[in-house]
Amino acid sequence: MSNVATRFAPSPTGALHIGGVRTALFCWLFSKNKKGTFHLRIEDTDKERSKDEHKDQIIKSLKWIGIEHDGELYIQSKKINDHIAVANDLLKNSHAYKCYCSTEEIEDQKKRARQKKLPYTYNRKCRELSESEAPKDVQPVVRFKSKIEGSSILKDLVQGDVEIENTIIEDFIILRNDGTPTYNLSATVDDHQMNMTHIIRGDDHKINTFKQMQIYLVMKWEVPLFAHIPLIHTIEGKKLSKRDNASTLDDYSKIGIMPDALRNYLLRLGWSYQDKEIFTLEESIQYFNLEGIGKSPSKLDMSRILSMNEHYIKTIDENELYDHLVKYCGIYKEKIKPEKETKIKPSLTFLKNKAKTLEDIFNNAKYIIFDDVKFEDKDLELIDDKAKNIIKEFKENLISINTLDKETLEPIVNDLIKKYETNFKGVGQPLRVALTGSKFGPGLYDIIISLGKEEVERRLGNKIIT
Repeated sequence: MSNVATRFAPSPTGALHIGGVRTALFCWLFSKNKKGTFHLRIEDTDKERSKDEHKDQIIKSLKWIGIEHDGELYIQSKKINDHIAVANDLLKNSHAYKCYCSTEEIEDQKKRARQKKLPYTYNRKCRELSESEAPKDVQPVVRFKSKIEGSSILKDLVQGDVEIENTIIEDFIILRNDGTPTYNLSATVDDHQMNMTHIIRGDDHKINTFKQMQIYLVMKWEVPLFAHIPLIHTIEGKKLSKRDNASTLDDYSKIGIMPDALRNYLLRLGWSYQDKEIFTLEESIQYFNLEGIGKSPSKLDMSRILSMNEHYIKTIDENELYDHLVKYCGIYKEKIKPEKETKIKPSLTFLKNKAKTLEDIFNNAKYIIFDDVKFEDKDLELIDDKAKNIIKEFKENLISINTLDKETLEPIVNDLIKKYETNFKGVGQPLRVALTGSKFGPGLYDIIISLGKEEVERRLGNKIIT
């Protein structure tokens, strides 16, 4: 077999699903581990539902998580004539036949199967129909002549040997009655023409694989190796669908999950290497193998994703973390002005405390990002006459300080606690509200030091709180 080549083949009929991202990741890592190539094929033959915006979103999503395809983007709709030519070859060589059964007949067969609680398979009525017997006023579909006797074995690289009786595989349609090819024909022809060596995909495709293997065999093409990955389930154990919350990459990026963290999580979702949890990109490529993929479905666990993201936030270089924050805010929140860098960057050491997402950091840093303090009515209620006196006196004492640090600020706060017979909260809460607009957030001394003396004095002089 030639150099390893894998592909990811999404349909541009909606946003990229998280299960698809994991499949793409496994394909990409396997290829890179084997020094092979990874290809992206857009299966856009569903003309009504396929949209360029979805195609662009798929490419952008894969790039966001670190996956870039080799070679040119493969567009399936441009190869339709090749698929039809193969269907005609199959017809000519008696590996396919024209089926004239009406929609009503097929529906009746399906209804009978449901009544008997059996899976529906076409009854092969037209399999041996001669041209002379064919009705003249019906536009036929073209069906592949599946094997009727014996069994087929799929040597699956994840599931092991899977054997099924050939009678289970129906004579599946390869050309619709409007002459357009179906998925199983198009995917097989594309994979052959693209010289794919390994097909790695979800295990809901297993029956398709048995169908596609038969096309390979009768066309005398080299059959690629197949690996079927168990699907991702919700935490309740149901199959994850596009309708579930947090099912697309956009769902994660907009709450501030970082690409490296999500990629690391998806890598470990159904795959393991010894007892290692955290993988750099280089380590992911180095250690990835198909043997490490489990045979059972994995459960998508949001708490685990947040935990992984928190790990990255805590351990990433703070210059890099700042870049992530700027990019995130520019897309989903509000652009951070360049002049804010000198205040935000040194403050990341405490702004990232207890933060699980970039959104958490943004919320903690709002008081720096925005020049104007926005007060909620419920927070303003905390600024009573006593609080106003505390704010006023703190501001007066601040004037005599040259250096802002905990050592110079603590005595002022302690004196106010003593004078007003209160505790740290009694002094700290009014000051925090005055400086940030909220009684929640970072520590008081961190807030004051990060804003700087001039800005603190300006905010404490706000007419709303004095």
